[in-house]
Amino acid sequence: MKIGLLTVVLFVAYLLSFLIGSVDISVQTVVDILRAQIMPVERYWAAVLEPIMINVRFPQITLSVLIGGALSVSGASYQTVFKNPMVSSDILGVSAGAGFGAALAMLNGCNWWEIQISAFVCGIAAVAVACAIGAAFGKQNLTILVLAGVVVSSFFQALISIVKTVADTDSVLPSITFWLMGSLNKGDNADLLVVLPSVSLSLVLLFLFRHKIDVLAAGEDEAAAMGVNVRLVKSVVIVASTLMTACAVSVAGIIGWIGMVVPHVARAMTGASYSKLIVGSFVIGGIFLLVIDDIVRASLADLPLGVLTALIGTPVFVFLLIRTRREWL
Repeated sequence: MKIGLLTVVLFVAYLLSFLIGSVDISVQTVVDILRAQIMPVERYWAAVLEPIMINVRFPQITLSVLIGGALSVSGASYQTVFKNPMVSSDILGVSAGAGFGAALAMLNGCNWWEIQISAFVCGIAAVAVACAIGAAFGKQNLTILVLAGVVVSSFFQALISIVKTVADTDSVLPSITFWLMGSLNKGDNADLLVVLPSVSLSLVLLFLFRHKIDVLAAGEDEAAAMGVNVRLVKSVVIVASTLMTACAVSVAGIIGWIGMVVPHVARAMTGASYSKLIVGSFVIGGIFLLVIDDIVRASLADLPLGVLTALIGTPVFVFLLIRTRREWL
């Protein structure tokens, strides 16, 4: 019931988001332009409005839902498997690695697609290094894996600082700084064609393993006794979560707190069952980032998404952590 209501809220918020922007478009015009993409409709609106709707607002709004949902599900998956309320979608260093890749590409004057590819590759590489460090201890100990992620993240943050130090302060440095704080301003339909299949594939993979992930949440020994392939399940969670997070960061930059805060909100509304948690996390995460992006587009100041998610996410997280602390003790 709650998930159904949240889905309706997401759908309404999605449609209303098309009304927000520097160019005013009436509700009826928004509906008719969207209808015109799938059926014959008499085009009575100004020619400039349709490109704004289809090439600017549609990809940006859709990406905000997909990225918000992807980061939330990644965080929920890690929190469930690691049994730790403090972990998030970038716990294994994917965001820091992607940030370094993007910063390095900007330093070398690369175009937008090359920046995205560099961010994605370096994000995947950072997680691979973290997993390799964890594997060096002989078994996939979750505590060691988290510590490896912290180490890798710190290392790539240091590399980002080096790149920012040598970057041109008039042109390159502002671009790097703004990208690292998160933004969907450059999101287009080409980005959507990359993010949508990646996120969809990862979500399907996690959903297929949902029952085994639920069992694993009770403990590795218990899961193994029940016939669950612990190594396989953990690998699926890491691969799917890394793919979603790397795609999200390569398109939107580093958007913090969603992967940590939203799963707690979803857990409070849907319960701890992973089957319901991933659905609730995706819908709530989509609503959250969609509203944040609407605020950015409606405001005169072009604030980075990461700033607003941190301003809202930190007090909410403290409140939820105090309220649900007993569940994690």
